[in-house]
Amino acid sequence: MSKMTRRSFVNRSIESATALAATTSALSVAQPAPAPSANDKVVLALVGAGGRGRMVIKNMAKLENVEVKYVCDVEDKRGAAAVGELEKLQGSAPQFVGEMRKVLDDKDIDGVVVATPEHWHALATVWACQAGKDVYVEKNVAASIWEGRKMIEAARKYKRIVQSGSQTRSAPYISAARDYIKEGGLGRVMYVKVFGMYSFVYGGYPRKPVPDSDPPAGLDWDQWLGPAPEVPYNSQLHRQWYGYWRFSGGNGSDAIHTLDAARMVIGDPPHPKSVQCVGGRWKFEEDDGVMPDVQIVAYEFDKMAMSFECTGFTEKYMFKTPMGIRQSDQLPFWPLNTSRIEIYGTERMMYVGRVGGGWQVLEAGPPDMKGALADGFGNVVAQGYGRFPDEPHAANFIDCIRTREMPNADIEQGHMAACLEHMANLSYRLGNAKLAFDGATETFVGNDEANGHLKPSYRKHYRVPDEV
Repeated sequence: MSKMTRRSFVNRSIESATALAATTSALSVAQPAPAPSANDKVVLALVGAGGRGRMVIKNMAKLENVEVKYVCDVEDKRGAAAVGELEKLQGSAPQFVGEMRKVLDDKDIDGVVVATPEHWHALATVWACQAGKDVYVEKNVAASIWEGRKMIEAARKYKRIVQSGSQTRSAPYISAARDYIKEGGLGRVMYVKVFGMYSFVYGGYPRKPVPDSDPPAGLDWDQWLGPAPEVPYNSQLHRQWYGYWRFSGGNGSDAIHTLDAARMVIGDPPHPKSVQCVGGRWKFEEDDGVMPDVQIVAYEFDKMAMSFECTGFTEKYMFKTPMGIRQSDQLPFWPLNTSRIEIYGTERMMYVGRVGGGWQVLEAGPPDMKGALADGFGNVVAQGYGRFPDEPHAANFIDCIRTREMPNADIEQGHMAACLEHMANLSYRLGNAKLAFDGATETFVGNDEANGHLKPSYRKHYRVPDEV
């Protein structure tokens, strides 16, 4: 393919805009397709063929009576790679397409896996629901609080299964930890600490400036940008989009797993009443990045507090739970674990791992603390080992397509967890302001500036509609 000129790029963008504008109208009146029965084949499409998307769709393709018919991506190389992997797995090659509307127009498709960059999640999910497709959407489910609510509205209006990629909710050990707390094992829970202290989420910082350039051959940059403002192609934005506010949920986009697991274990509380962030960009203050590498957040609930510690400077002495522990009867060394949850009740405290890692309940050890290190700084009174729950989470989505039951990680719970992240980021971006939040209306109380960030701006042909 010859190198694309700026003029040809603009012409191609205009053509895509016109076609997608027409498609939006058609999708808005589409009727939900009938659900397959328990014995019918489930036909899927992958939208967004990066590494995570390929992992998720392959877990589904391994299941009985499941077929992947399409791979959709705006980048030819990624699409071809996914097609090749799926062909080896299922014995037939999915069709590769560059535009999502071709997938959504196909009445054979039962469900789509949305694994695009996060700024596309809401619009892709709404379009899919309008077209009568069930959706598995990766975390973070949306780029803003308003978008997440629109996703819920679309799922309910069109009676679609929409599963968030919060796979910890399909882990039996998390359900066991939740039940232990519900039955009073910790007493009354009054404080929860959520950790996301790993540097890799900071996008390979320090972030050096990279000049704009022409898009590489085989990439539709206009469609890649989608709902986001039009900007020239930049290789750093393309590959490290998670380091930019408009394209991701911020540094907590991976730690959203931990926030979501914390909510589930304590019984999925409603929105907090307030949020305040402290921190800044202190380690990498001289580079070209915008997100904090120290972000400590306090949430106030009804007679309960939660903190979220998200940092990017601890890689020399803290670790994310290794896969070897997540796939065995082992527990992490909690004090140096980057992605743990600590739950403090009036009687005992609990450690919890996310996406595998297990849980452990401690109470006071001997007064002189003899043997404290060997006993885990106290007496262990209950525990459970965890397993990496990717495969059961994929299976749950397929099961729910057939049964129409609520999935383990329904979009509403994905949205509630994402709101914690969005609220923290807004507090930081508004000068570490304390923000009061009205959970009933999902708006900030007495703060027009904060409310101005609830709904992103969109380009006309890639707009999440006010009425889904």
